Formats: sequence, structure tokens, C-alpha cells
Amino acid sequence: MSDTANHKILIVEDEEAIREMLSFTLHRAGYEVLEAVDARIGKERLREKPDLVLLDWMLPGISGVEFARRLRQDPVSANLPIIMLTARGEEESKLKGFEAGVDDFVTKPFSTQELLARIKAILRRSRNQPGEEMIAIEGMELDTAGHRLRIEGKPLDLGPTEFRLLSFFMGHAERVFSRDQLLDQVWGDNVYIEDRTVDVHIRRLRRALEPYGYDRHIQTVRGAGYRFSRHL
Repeated sequence: MSDTANHKILIVEDEEAIREMLSFTLHRAGYEVLEAVDARIGKERLREKPDLVLLDWMLPGISGVEFARRLRQDPVSANLPIIMLTARGEEESKLKGFEAGVDDFVTKPFSTQELLARIKAILRRSRNQPGEEMIAIEGMELDTAGHRLRIEGKPLDLGPTEFRLLSFFMGHAERVFSRDQLLDQVWGDNVYIEDRTVDVHIRRLRRALEPYGYDRHIQTVRGAGYRFSRHL
């Protein structure tokens, strides 16, 4: 079976020419395609359960970054992979997108081969969680197969990248990993991700765990990287 079989991709892009090009490229690659010209219609198309969203940065009304933030706050779409399309190449703009929960960026103009490679990588990562199916440390219980996290018996929603990061940390507790090692293990063969991205997602993960005091499990090791400690 093809890697693209049964995968549905939602394109949220207001420029008709770009939307048509993306739709043609994805159809030819074997994907089912949904289209929306703005965030309002994009939200409606979520009822059709896409596997990934291609989201333009500049949209009429609600911006792509704000729409991504709202997707992450909604339990229905909290784990939905998001690739943002942007003409902005500055690192500051990318960091804003990552903070909002975007998984990856494609900067216009881009090659269709690059776009398809990134889509395949993210879809592969989203369905292949590493490690044991159930990992429990202190009051945290992580179900990699069901993509669920419970802390002290209460469910906690994480974005897909933060979930993969926590899953890797909990499966390799007490070991120190550099940013490059985390990129290789958590982001896989997506070579376009910068090492600063690790810091952004570490901050997001710590912020999610902070209300329970579990952010302290993720320790910064100066000059070496990060470590997940089993005990505080």
C-alpha cells in the first residue's frame, strides 16, 4: 500500500493559484485533498477529519498563526499535524509559529519535492510513536499507542511534537541528549528543522507540565543538552 493511501490533507490558503497548485500536486501524489480559503472554512472542513493541515501564514481575518493556536487549544485538533506555508524566512517569524504549535515550515517559493518529503516525514512520525506503548514515571502515565497522557490521573493534551518529545524522554530517562541527537531521534529524517526548534518545543513541553510541577523532570545540562530525570 502506498504511503499516501487514505491520507487526507486540508489546504488552508486564500491565494487561488497556490491552492490549485498544491491541490494538483497532492492529488498526483495520491492524497485526498480538502480546501479552504480562510480559517472559518478551514474549521468547518475539520469535520472531514484530515490527517494533516497545510496552513498559509497570511490569511484574511484570522491569521494562520492564530488559527494554529486555536487548533492546538481544541481537543479535537490538538494532535493534528500542521505545516505552515510562509513567505517569511526570518527565524523570529518561525519561532512564533512553533510557539503556536506548528510542526514544520515550508517557505515560499518551495519545490514540490521538498513539500511532499516533509508531509511524508510528519505523517510517518505521527503514526509511529517510539518506545513502549505504556510508560509510567512518578505520577505521569503515557500511552504512546493511544497518544494519551495522564498526570496524577488527569488527562493532559499535548501537541504532536511535544508528545513525541516527552515519549522519547520518558523512554530514555536519565540520559543526556544534545539538540542534534533529539532532532535525529524525535524529528527523524526531516533535515530542514533547525536545532533552535528543540528549545522552542522544550519550552512548550515544560509550560504544559508546569501546573503539575512536572516541568522540573526536564533538566538542562549546560554545554551538553537535555535530560529527563525520573526523580526530582
